[in-house]
Amino acid sequence: MGCFFSNRRKAEKESQPEGGEERPKQYSWDQREKVDPKDYMFSGLKDETVGRLPGQVAGQQFLIQDCENCNIYIFDHSATVTIDDCTNCVIFLGPVKGSVFLRNCRDCKCTLACQQFRVRDCRKLEVFLCCATQPIIESSTNIKFGCFQWYYPELAFQFKDAGLSIFNNTWSNIHDFTPVSGELNWSLLPENAVVQDHVPLPTTEELKAVRVSTEANRSIVPVSRGQRQKSSDESCLVVLFAGDYTIANARKLIDEMVGKGFFLVQTKEVSMKAEDAQRVFGEKAPDFLPLLNKGPVIALEFNGDGAVEGCQLIVNEIFNGTKMFVSESKETASADVDSFYNFADIQMGI
Repeated sequence: MGCFFSNRRKAEKESQPEGGEERPKQYSWDQREKVDPKDYMFSGLKDETVGRLPGQVAGQQFLIQDCENCNIYIFDHSATVTIDDCTNCVIFLGPVKGSVFLRNCRDCKCTLACQQFRVRDCRKLEVFLCCATQPIIESSTNIKFGCFQWYYPELAFQFKDAGLSIFNNTWSNIHDFTPVSGELNWSLLPENAVVQDHVPLPTTEELKAVRVSTEANRSIVPVSRGQRQKSSDESCLVVLFAGDYTIANARKLIDEMVGKGFFLVQTKEVSMKAEDAQRVFGEKAPDFLPLLNKGPVIALEFNGDGAVEGCQLIVNEIFNGTKMFVSESKETASADVDSFYNFADIQMGI
């Protein structure tokens, strides 16, 4: 009876190529499909409409450079995007996990979502933005900002793939590294600006297959007023706790409040600790402490005369049985808002 190990050694020896050389080892990364950088780049284009469909970028880095009078649509999530030396272009970018960096661009109109946004040596840009951190401009002039307002069916999943929250959007909180005394290098677009008038929908048959809407009530990112002047001295803070329907409940509440004439000022999704809850919720904190371990909370600030009472009525009528924090009175609401967003901005480094 032969030995199992001797038979195995014999088989291994017979499987080796002649000359005694061993075959090179195969690793998992050797089996990966090779990435061609040209598939993730638009360069030197003029008077063209081009783009990438959902699934065609899949988290890779992307480069747009030296393009003139082009319409460019990236309907997918990316790692980072750099836009250099572009003139008179329309650009849409799906969620970007890292940074979007525009350099030496002029007369461009963009809609984009990202973790970090930086502009350098640019002039005359219009940007409808969703940015998780404070947007930065440097050595740039006449940069105008609006809130991201866009929808297509795959977009919500792309936000998740990029690790971005639709509720963390500091689009209007701009930092100018190179301010000029007596001048303002950036401003906010009019609140009634129509997105399609600035960033039109694609016209090619291939890109039209992506079912895009720019209606505010369909936007994946809630459309907020940001740092525009508030219409009223009365604001209301609502905090929703993690659960199966938290995002759906937040959207429903926004729709109801906006439908009654109130304004959504800002939103935030952030994790809270017990000490944070004590600071924000005060004597009500013990009611909410067990809910903090379930995940991040979503906070909404509404503004308008009667916002506190209006919000309480909607919560009691529609969300009865769902535990939420809602400002108790007009007198305490401003302090609620300041307390929560001060804590949240510190935690997120804004």
